Formats: sequence, structure tokens, C-alpha cells
Amino acid sequence: MNSTPETASDLSSHIAANIRDAIIKGVLIVDERLPSEAELSAQFNVSRATVREALKRLAAQSLIRTQRGATGGAFVNRISFEAAQAQQITTSTLLLSMNDVSFETACEARFALERACAPLSAERRQDHHLDAMQNALAAQSAPDLSDAGFCAADVAFHRALVDGACNPVLSYQLAGAVEAMQPLMNMITFTAWSRDAIVARHRDIATAIAARDAGAAAQGLTLLEEETQALARTVFARRSKQSDAAR
Repeated sequence: MNSTPETASDLSSHIAANIRDAIIKGVLIVDERLPSEAELSAQFNVSRATVREALKRLAAQSLIRTQRGATGGAFVNRISFEAAQAQQITTSTLLLSMNDVSFETACEARFALERACAPLSAERRQDHHLDAMQNALAAQSAPDLSDAGFCAADVAFHRALVDGACNPVLSYQLAGAVEAMQPLMNMITFTAWSRDAIVARHRDIATAIAARDAGAAAQGLTLLEEETQALARTVFARRSKQSDAAR
């Protein structure tokens, strides 16, 4: 049961939700001009400042854009999957950091999702996807690369694999899995990993994608998941021993 908005913040949130629902349902279509602040103020019986705050909320979600001038105003925005990926990554990062999600659970989810992309990527990948994977491999192989740089190249490699499926919906959905889950997992396992072992596994996966061998690519991801889970168990066991010794 919805409660009646009381504060200005509640009111602006309520107005934003109403407009957002209208956009989602197609009542307000892409590029359509929203009613003016004065019209919205009268419609919802609130101050223009409250309406302005509601519009800011919608703009922050990329649902609307504003234009100045005689033909200006607020318009329904056309959201691209690429533009929405940042929000997906932020949301995924917050969910993982704010909730009690085990490493095992996050790792299982991330690799299950990525394996689902492997057959499509093996079938549809283009030269620029293969180039991106090779560039990431070259970066990871650099002997003087920092841990942060290695992690960034790690993410780039898996993003290229996912994007190779040439499916914008999958790329959007897996943006959080790759760019949110993977860095968090790397933060835990980097003290125990062997860079050479990871690069070798990545090279096998890249070779399979280049050869359009979906089975080998999926198998490479499965082996990488098993090795990642083993690294985490090693790290957690070490931490437990250190904690016991400190008592």
C-alpha cells in the first residue's frame, strides 16, 4: 500500500516515479517534451522547486534530458545500453559490498553468466574483439605491470569476450558481473595468484574464441573459475590462521 508523500523529498520522489512509470509504459515516448515546470507544479499541486528536484532525479537516471532556449524544456531521453552500463556497474558494486554475498556465490554467478556468452562469442566475435583480447593479454604479460593494471587488463579481457557475443542486452547485463564482481574478487585473490597461470588460461580461452571453438572456451572459463575458487580458499585459510595466531 503506497503511503501519502509528506516531505518535499517524498513529493519529488513521488513525481519522479509517476513520470518514470509513464515513460516505461510508453505514455511518454522518446523525444517527447514533458509538460513545463509550471504545468507539472499545477498537475501535482506542488511547488516548482519540488518539480525541479523530481526532474533532477529523472535526469540522474538518464531518463530525461534538458534543453535551453525557446524550444527547450525537458524531453524523454533515448537510453542506449552502453550509456546505461555505468549504472548497472554501480548498482552491482553496491549490492555486493552492502550485502553478505560470499566469494563462492559471486564467483559462481559471474562465471555462469560469462560461460553463457562463450558460444555466442565464439560464433559472432569480430576482429576488434580478438584484438582487444590480445591487447589485454599483452598488457597482463608486462613484467612491470602493477596489480591495479593487471586487474584492469583482466577486466578488459573478459569484457572483450562478453562483447564478442554481439548482443547489447548481454553486454549490458554482464557489465556488472565483469566490471563489478571481478575487481572485488581480484582484491581478495591477488595476493595468492600466479600471473603466468592466469595469462596462460586467458590465452587458451582467446585461442578457442578465435578458432570458434565454443566448447573449449567454456571449458577454459570453467577451469579459470575452479582456480579462482581455490585461490580464494587459500587466502581465507591464511587469514584465518593469522587471526587465530593474533588472539
